[in-house]
Amino acid sequence: MTDPDIPSAYVRDKRTPPPTREELRARIPGWGADLDPADRPSYPKLQYPADTGAHWDFPERQPGGEGRERSIEHAFVTPVFGTAQPLRGLSGGVRRFAYRRFSEGRLAHWLLLIVGDRIDAWGSHLRSFASRRPDVPASGLRSELTHGGLRSRRGRSDARHQVLDPVVVAGPWVAGAAVTYTGVRRLVRVLRR
Repeated sequence: MTDPDIPSAYVRDKRTPPPTREELRARIPGWGADLDPADRPSYPKLQYPADTGAHWDFPERQPGGEGRERSIEHAFVTPVFGTAQPLRGLSGGVRRFAYRRFSEGRLAHWLLLIVGDRIDAWGSHLRSFASRRPDVPASGLRSELTHGGLRSRRGRSDARHQVLDPVVVAGPWVAGAAVTYTGVRRLVRVLRR
């Protein structure tokens, strides 16, 4: 017998029996129109063996699930989860808030995850300046000019978007430099007073 605290999505044998054909016909108009196997060419391929081969009622749980992010729709973290990129810093806080506060069916959940990703990307860019090999915002620019970058795009369907490439690549760096310059200038003015 399975534990009633375990959600049925994770057990081999579901606890809630499916509705009968008669219940479905009464509830859904037109239900069962494709029940005759002669009407479905894919019918032989839809036969599944009754025995799945699972040797467990509930999969063995991976340790370390406490404090991990999980959807609010689920009672606990899935039995197996990834640990390659643990959440950290401000981006981790934004992602944890998205999981703790919003359902996966809400736009706010996904937008906050994207914001967390962008914060993490900018943090990585800023950390790269402290290393010996910082990120170069205009990487590939020299080869664009010396190895026929414009010529290679002629005839392609995305050639009209080529004008936007410098804006997309350099735009955030220019905006960041402008904000930094403005902030430093204001700070210098305040300190001179």
